[in-house]
Amino acid sequence: MSDIPSRTAETAAGGAVDGDLARARDGDDIAFTRLVEPLRRELHAHCYRMLGSTHDADDALQDALLRAWRGLARFEGRSSLRSWLYTVATRTCLDVIEARGRRALPMDLGPSSDRVVVGDVPLTDVAWLGPYPDAGIADGPAGPDARYEQREAVELAFVAALQHLPGNQRAALLLFEVLGFAAAEIATMMETSTASVNSALQRARSIVAEKIPSPTQQRTLREIGDARLREIVAEYSTALERGDADALVALLTEDVTWSMPPLPHWYRGLEAVTDFAVRVPLTTCGSWRHLPTAANGQAAVACYRWNDDAGAHLGWSINVFGLRGRRIREITSFIGLDHFAAFGLPASLP
Repeated sequence: MSDIPSRTAETAAGGAVDGDLARARDGDDIAFTRLVEPLRRELHAHCYRMLGSTHDADDALQDALLRAWRGLARFEGRSSLRSWLYTVATRTCLDVIEARGRRALPMDLGPSSDRVVVGDVPLTDVAWLGPYPDAGIADGPAGPDARYEQREAVELAFVAALQHLPGNQRAALLLFEVLGFAAAEIATMMETSTASVNSALQRARSIVAEKIPSPTQQRTLREIGDARLREIVAEYSTALERGDADALVALLTEDVTWSMPPLPHWYRGLEAVTDFAVRVPLTTCGSWRHLPTAANGQAAVACYRWNDDAGAHLGWSINVFGLRGRRIREITSFIGLDHFAAFGLPASLP
């Protein structure tokens, strides 16, 4: 008897969805919005994983939902609405990948620099990987058959590794390992054979396994705990604001890396990173202010740099940290005020 209320609720919910679907097919855009709204966040995260850019994900999702709205009459209900929307979103992203190619981090372009490069100039002809706000990431796995947690699947190392895969392999890996679709379902979604999907999965797993460090950031963050994580972010911010090189170096691993897309040069190892930090952000960039945030399921901080003309600290970069144990092994500074709006961050600080 205890199951009756829940089954009644499920039946009512199913009836509401069917009613909205019928109304949407008749041209009711409000009914269509009600149908897709519960899936919007996870579809957006899927587009980011495919494309490596929040801005591209915004555009791709908008395009995909427009395609779905216009093609709703072709949805015959043989699969779930969720599966069909993922089909439309995936094909939309594949079109973008074919037209634009993959996104990169500085380490994809060349070796690290041993000494600071003063006056490094942004490369504007490179499609750069971008950060993703944690507010758009769900917790846990997407389904019982998913191998990756949702937050693991947006970690920078994972998304960067995906960029080295052809579009079909990228899509197959995400649909199977992250979202838990069966190979036969994916074959239908991508209009190919199950054998082709399994082959794509095999090749994709091999490439991704070579590029992703272990353990994942999710495991590391659970091990060190929230209190130590807050300490790391606060100590990093304080070190930059005070120009304290010793305090900054104390937070870093011996093999730390620091990259700053869209700047092409990057640094590996404590000596090179210290040389860069002392000669650039700690001494020549002026005053800094910071706000803690979270990006790609990882610890992060928003950096604001003083601007004389504005008379304020303007948004400069989103710094995403990769941790090993209780220290920082990787800093990726995504430079550009255009990143701040997606994180709900102010454009300036006093």
